[in-house]
Amino acid sequence: MRTMKIGKSGVEASVVGIGSWAIGGDSMWGASDDAESIRTIHRARELGVTLLDTAPVYGFGHSEEVVGKALAGRRSQYVLSTKCGLRWDIQEGGLHMERDGARIVRNTRPEFIAQEIEASLRRLKTDYIDIYIVHWQAQPEYPCPIADTMGCLLRLKQQGKIRAIGASNLDEAHFREYVAAGQLDLIQEKYSMLDRDAGERLFGLCDEYGVTFQCYSPLERGILTGKITPESPVFMGLARRKIKWFAPENLAKIGALAEKWAPLCKKYACTMTQLVIGWTAAQGNGRNINVLCGARKAYQIEDNAKGGDVVLDATNIAAMRRDVEAIA
Repeated sequence: MRTMKIGKSGVEASVVGIGSWAIGGDSMWGASDDAESIRTIHRARELGVTLLDTAPVYGFGHSEEVVGKALAGRRSQYVLSTKCGLRWDIQEGGLHMERDGARIVRNTRPEFIAQEIEASLRRLKTDYIDIYIVHWQAQPEYPCPIADTMGCLLRLKQQGKIRAIGASNLDEAHFREYVAAGQLDLIQEKYSMLDRDAGERLFGLCDEYGVTFQCYSPLERGILTGKITPESPVFMGLARRKIKWFAPENLAKIGALAEKWAPLCKKYACTMTQLVIGWTAAQGNGRNINVLCGARKAYQIEDNAKGGDVVLDATNIAAMRRDVEAIA
């Protein structure tokens, strides 16, 4: 597995990371088998995947608890990432969403982040987080200057509780506020070959400031594995319900792409999943892109991990881009 530096932090991680959103086992993704999730996290490390990402809101703490169990006796083998800024256990904050009987709010104020990190450290059974990410940015009805949030994160870094600072789901103005207030090492954005907007907005800024761009949902929640057909039994939880590619007419377009790219899969001795991961890692300047793929079963991480070693020719990268631009 290839590795890369995370921003200017000195943290080094695998090019492909394992995301534990689905491990939370809530209505976003449906019930999860904790024992299988732990086996998957251990299998990831055997395959060279060191980066492990979670968040408190995934299963309302459950994902972090499962990750904590998986890391017992193995903490030093992983680069651990978790998040702050989304709360379901307090009333203060701007409404993010309601689900599973809870009101989830955005709150990025320093005094609340100070509470959050202690709860995450307890659930994860560790005394430090490698990459700490602001999950969603403050809303107008409950504002917080990014400089204040960043000040809190810098203090946590000085205290040794975190090693690198990240932010997620932001726009250009947010990005510039973060880098003006301190060292931003990573941004985590939804990005796939079918949804390239975040890259078009932020790749250049990441290159300019030496910030790692981490893609989440690069496989478009399973669509770009090429394994989902109109006949496939798929759990359409909240995470997938608004993804247009699950419509039968759009699945047919993905099926056509899979057929067109079959020679490329043969050329690189890889699956479609691995081909897509290789293409994604080559975007931007081809150096600062980290690809975060969700997995809660061993066969999923076994497929994903090999994508980290697929290095495509420039001509193939350009041809694949033309193919996806024709449908998305």
